[in-house]
Amino acid sequence: MRSAIVPGYMPGFGNDFETEALPGVLPYGRNSPQKCAYGLYAEQLSGSPFTAPRGTNERSWLYRMRPSVRHTSRFTGVEFPHWKTAPCIDQHDLPIGPLRWSPPEQPEGELTFLSGLRTITTAGDVHTQAGMSAGIYFVNTSMVDDYFYNADGEILVVPQQGVLCFFTELGRVTVKPGEICVMPRGMKFKVELVEGPARGYCCENYGAKFTLPDRGPIGANCLANPRDFKTPVAAFEDKETPCRVWVKWCGKFYRCDIGHSPLDVLGWHGNYAPYKYDLRTFSPVGAILFDHPDPSIFTVMTAPTGEEGTANVDFVIFPERWMVAENSFRPPWYHLNIMSEFMGLIHGRYDAKPDGFLPGGMSLHNCMLPHGPDLAAFTRASTEELRPHKLTDTLAFMFETRYPQQLTSYAASLAALQPDYDRCWDGLDRRFAGKP
Repeated sequence: MRSAIVPGYMPGFGNDFETEALPGVLPYGRNSPQKCAYGLYAEQLSGSPFTAPRGTNERSWLYRMRPSVRHTSRFTGVEFPHWKTAPCIDQHDLPIGPLRWSPPEQPEGELTFLSGLRTITTAGDVHTQAGMSAGIYFVNTSMVDDYFYNADGEILVVPQQGVLCFFTELGRVTVKPGEICVMPRGMKFKVELVEGPARGYCCENYGAKFTLPDRGPIGANCLANPRDFKTPVAAFEDKETPCRVWVKWCGKFYRCDIGHSPLDVLGWHGNYAPYKYDLRTFSPVGAILFDHPDPSIFTVMTAPTGEEGTANVDFVIFPERWMVAENSFRPPWYHLNIMSEFMGLIHGRYDAKPDGFLPGGMSLHNCMLPHGPDLAAFTRASTEELRPHKLTDTLAFMFETRYPQQLTSYAASLAALQPDYDRCWDGLDRRFAGKP
């Protein structure tokens, strides 16, 4: 029996939290008293414009040993050549088409979360705060005296192997395969290897923050329920040693040296914070009589645009579930889509591609490029007896965006790229017989 109460975390999505690592850190009834307890500084971290509507207005008040102006010094430019940012039209010779990769080999050498990140696609334009990037990460080394924050967007992390701890200004978030976590724009953190080596997927969201999708006629329950999102309690690091802060800003990287840890927040309150979510708590809904609903029914979170129903990024999963539809083709149908789809497989098998799409691998089906089940999946689904059937040992996901996803030269040159991916549809020949 698993408990719904996770030690070290507070439940709820978008809640207004308050937490302190020492008693009496938080001021009562105000945000910025003349003198803070313990000689701390009050500082506000805003994730939205001051005048954003109440439903989207996000900020947290932090009570820390030093204000953030002391967590930086003179910046110098640095490079992470494998971390790309839109717009990025890399030079490669691959034409358009459906693409699929086997699990890439882990690069050699020491790899932290920063040096081990590899961008696969970019979309939109970071300078207009629209679009996203999709990538993979490899980690075999903890960040000890190195800290990072991303001014370009929030980072959604999807572990596939290994366990990571994101030690943030607002507390610790530990994630393992089957869970996800989100690091907000501007939040300082370091990534510690708990169990490894670790690898997984990540999405950098330049646009509006991830939120829960409207359920419409589904009503108040199912899909991702707010109570299952977990935000960390306050934790701090009191360290007076040489440290480095790394920043990503408008696609470029900068570093500064400081003499202490920037994770010195002893208490905070607000609604702008990191969080994690256990994908096993997603409650799927689907067809219980006939036909296959749109895959949007599996949306965990969405980052909206100004056009209603059109996402900057959707995060969609395909978990274990029952298939019961009568007289219906049960796998995903063949289609062309205005959205561009980056997919990964966390574990098990994906029902529309039982062969060739492997855990740790990925695929890309861009805007208006056709895709769908391979020959084996079509043959099985078209001929098998339609008894109630439970899909087990499967967990796939999709980063879906309204913008075309541009392939990086790193992704185009990977040895794991499957040159014959399109052969999976060989044999889907003409079946028309001229009569019913």
